[in-house]
Amino acid sequence: MSSEPTPTAADAAANAAAALKGRGGLARICNAAGYSVAGLRAAYAGEAAFRQLVWLNLLLIPVALLLDVSRVERAVLIGAVVLGLIVELLNSAIEATVDRISLALHPLSGRAKDMGSAAQLLALCLVGLIWGVILL
Repeated sequence: MSSEPTPTAADAAANAAAALKGRGGLARICNAAGYSVAGLRAAYAGEAAFRQLVWLNLLLIPVALLLDVSRVERAVLIGAVVLGLIVELLNSAIEATVDRISLALHPLSGRAKDMGSAAQLLALCLVGLIWGVILL
């Protein structure tokens, strides 16, 4: 009789998760970069709001580079619009996760989606505030 413990379902799940994460070191970084690019492509292809923000960034970042402002102000201007993209990616991820779980209407699903949308609204208000304070 073996004294080794019998693997549990939790052990199997942990092993499966570890296998999906891949190797360590440079291979892991390359895998992560590939997943990130795939996420950006998916967001651009499937999310109109993300596409609109990409185009807004393609307009505002060159404007920020051309403005006669300090390097810190330029960095803040660019950082604000990039933050809008980041928040939209997170909002889209929340929406996709909620929809993956169930398309049925549920108060918690609605709350999660509304909170993601509220985060995006605040991020866009921050963009307007920062650009307004620096340029006006």
